[in-house]
Amino acid sequence: MVHLVVKKNIRKIAKDINISEDVSPALDKKIEQIIKEAIARAKANGRKTLQGKDI
Repeated sequence: MVHLVVKKNIRKIAKDINISEDVSPALDKKIEQIIKEAIARAKANGRKTLQGKDI
């Protein structure tokens, strides 16, 4: 699996809350799913370029 999430950035957002070790892999999986769905939308619209509107 490709690591898409930077743990240090999660900490910046979470600030004073503890972060379990399974958060980063779960976010990576969710982001990968979002990207794959966006790619499918781009292809369905006849494009080879992923755009913000696909997300």
